[in-house]
Amino acid sequence: MASGERLRVMIVDDHSVLRFGLKQVLEQTGEFEVVGQAADGEEAVRVAAEVLPDTIVMDVMLPKKDGVAACREIMEAHPETRVVMLTASTEEDAVVEAVAAGATGYLQKETGLDRLLAVVRGVAQGELHVPAEVVRRVFRGMRNREAGDAAQKAGLTTREREILISFARGMSYSRIAEERGIRPVTVRNAVYGIQQKLNIASMQELVLWAARNGLTEG
Repeated sequence: MASGERLRVMIVDDHSVLRFGLKQVLEQTGEFEVVGQAADGEEAVRVAAEVLPDTIVMDVMLPKKDGVAACREIMEAHPETRVVMLTASTEEDAVVEAVAAGATGYLQKETGLDRLLAVVRGVAQGELHVPAEVVRRVFRGMRNREAGDAAQKAGLTTREREILISFARGMSYSRIAEERGIRPVTVRNAVYGIQQKLNIASMQELVLWAARNGLTEG
C-alpha cells in the first residue's frame, strides 16, 4: 500500500446499525475506506472476491454461513487479505477456530474506539492481534491433529493410541488397566503389539516415539 493511501476495509455483520456505525468510525479517521459490506457469510465470500479489501472486520456469528467458514474460504482464495474477527465475549472457541482458519485479529464487540482502530490498523500492516491463550490453543490443536496423523499412519487403532498415550505419560500397566476396566496383562500385550507395529525394540524408544509425535502433550 502506497504512503497516504487509505486502507480498504470490508465490514461483515448481520446488524445494519453496527455496520453503519463501524463505517462511520473508520472513515472519519481519514485512514480507512470501507469498500464493501455483507450481512451474512455467503455474501461475505462473494463481496470479498469482488472488492478485494486489505482487511475484513467480520462477526463470528453470521446467518447462512458462519464467520469461521467464511474466513476459511476467503483466506483460501485471497491469502493476502487480513481478517479481524468481531465476537461476543463468550465465543472464544469460535475465535480459536477462526485463527486456525487464518484470522489475524480479534475484537470483542464492547471494545473501545481506540483499541478497534489500533487493531484494524495493525492487522492491515501484518501484525497479529490475538490473545496469547488463543494462539496456544490453536497450536495445541495442530499438534493433536499431527499426533493423530502419526498414529494413524503407523497403523495404530484408537485403543492402541490411547494406551500408548497413557503409557508414555508414565502410567503403570495396573493403572491403565484400572482406568480402562481391563486386566494388566491385556495392557502389557497391547503395548507389546504397539512395539511390533512401530518396529521399536525397547520401552524407552517407544516413549521417545510418542513424545516426538506429540502424543505426550495435551
